[in-house]
Amino acid sequence: MMQIRLDSEQQQQEFGAQLGALLPTVAEQGFVIYLQGDLGAGKTTLVRGMLRGLGWQKAVKSPTYTIMEPYELDIISLYHFDLYRLADPEELDYLGLRDMIGHGVLVFEWPERGASGLPPADLLIEIAHRQQGRELNLLSCSASGRSLLQQM
Repeated sequence: MMQIRLDSEQQQQEFGAQLGALLPTVAEQGFVIYLQGDLGAGKTTLVRGMLRGLGWQKAVKSPTYTIMEPYELDIISLYHFDLYRLADPEELDYLGLRDMIGHGVLVFEWPERGASGLPPADLLIEIAHRQQGRELNLLSCSASGRSLLQQM
């Protein structure tokens, strides 16, 4: 487990960029990240940073209403899910989740809302509000997750 304190949104994006730059080293067979935290904790901010670290230069929007936003990069694909509004985990089948598993990086905000239909996490990131900034707890859940944390 790794614990990190970040004092600003900019630091959160920079940390996300560091994480994103390492994702291609562990995602050959796919990689799954669960993001947990209250509303406004900065889950999408972290994903925005990951995408910047992978070289994405375009806008990054929250998938709050679309449930999933795909990002096809030359080096890897990243699929960003926000399950906050998910009514039933079976809805994930309509989005083609089964076809995405094992291909690229799948990032799930609010994974507890789709628990029965999700692949297991390689990395769990808990984001907590602090008086000044955020505290991130990163927990590896697989050999790939351990490899990623060791590289950080």
